[in-house]
Amino acid sequence: MKLATVEVNHHQELAIVAEGGLHTTGRSMADLLNQTVDLKELARQAKDGGRQPLEQHRLLPPVPDPQKIICVGLNYSPHIAEGHFDVPTHPVLFNKYANSLVGDGATVSAPGDSQQFDYESELVIVMGREAHNVSERDALDYVLGYTNGNDLSARDLQFRTSQWLLGKAADGLAPLGPYVVTADEIADPDHLEIRGYRNGQLVQHSNTDQMIFSCRFLISYISRYITLQPGDLIFTGTPEGVIMGQDPAARQWLSPGETVTVAVAGLGELTTHIG
Repeated sequence: MKLATVEVNHHQELAIVAEGGLHTTGRSMADLLNQTVDLKELARQAKDGGRQPLEQHRLLPPVPDPQKIICVGLNYSPHIAEGHFDVPTHPVLFNKYANSLVGDGATVSAPGDSQQFDYESELVIVMGREAHNVSERDALDYVLGYTNGNDLSARDLQFRTSQWLLGKAADGLAPLGPYVVTADEIADPDHLEIRGYRNGQLVQHSNTDQMIFSCRFLISYISRYITLQPGDLIFTGTPEGVIMGQDPAARQWLSPGETVTVAVAGLGELTTHIG
């Protein structure tokens, strides 16, 4: 099932996306995550009700108000090599906040005085149940679904200090969507083709089976120390092909008027316009 959050009469509403359009539910993603509404019942209503054209609605981040956004850095070996980093022995974790979230089709500008704006195509895990100290074996049982994410990064701000926060968590730097695909439709999140496009040209191409730390491991590892709540997001890292990984003389940072698109197999396409 594909779950979106759309704008209806100036408020957020959960929608079920199907071929030919979407069905608004009159409820919110928070209702679903808090288990005050039954997903199967919503699906039945969507099947019985009429569908509206997708283009009639503004797509918001499918999970608009997560308690936590946890990101994983340096999780693909070729990306580590292109950036000249050391291979981590434990997941490199950092965070973003809800202010960074924007939906499909949004326009995002480089923050502040940044001149080095970069893209990072990623698979994002959406938690569906509280998870505390869960095993790798059971970790995926706590997942609501998966979506595309773009860990937009202001590299000059990211490396201004030893902490990455400023260059990662500014407004708009976490495009998400266009929808969440529920976990029952994704047989193996650790075997999904991932592509990134810049102005329609393929710039990143890999598979999540190349991740150093798997989805199962990441959920289990994080939950040892941080209790994960329904709706929490885990950005699982980006493969090679980012601008930062190019020869410094050849780098052309993102500039106004460009578009970047993330396409993880089975999860649709997430496009962001650079303002």
